[in-house]
Amino acid sequence: MIRYFIPFLILLLVSVGQSFAQETDTIIQPTKADTSIVKKKHSPFKATIMSVALPGLGQVYNGKWWKVPIIYGGFGGLIYSAVFNDLKCRTYKEAYLIRIDDNPATTDEFVGRYSDANLKELVSFYQRNRDLSLVFTGILYALNIIDASVDAHLKDFDVSDDLTLKVRPTMHLIGPGMIPAPALALTFRLR
Repeated sequence: MIRYFIPFLILLLVSVGQSFAQETDTIIQPTKADTSIVKKKHSPFKATIMSVALPGLGQVYNGKWWKVPIIYGGFGGLIYSAVFNDLKCRTYKEAYLIRIDDNPATTDEFVGRYSDANLKELVSFYQRNRDLSLVFTGILYALNIIDASVDAHLKDFDVSDDLTLKVRPTMHLIGPGMIPAPALALTFRLR
């Protein structure tokens, strides 16, 4: 299966590289002195593809280096859990298969400690935990991609002090007789 995946991955990376080569990364803005300033454009697409190719690379592109150890720590813990649970599952499965092979010459290491039903439950328990670890690994991979994409989209988001929302009391004239009534006025100002 892996031998089919590697050429596909190489083809994907080559096609993505060609699309990056065609993409413009600069914006020329005229200034008062009739000169031009070159400003780098931050690409959410590039951050997303980088995180798909290598988890954490999109976070590095976005300048969020501190997220990389968290991502790899999560992957390490989940993969360790999957391997540990798989080994336990195989151990108890082999013991169970030895018990039901109807050969009195073979015995397993759990004779006297676990019954046949206990071994079946242990196999099921560790198999479930292994599968959950693999599912959570996939979820972490998807969250890594989503985080890189969202963070790249919000890279140029303005969070300056010029954004204000004021609530103040006011009086409005209501009805045919123009009767004054108290109200709240909301004022939202952008720059």
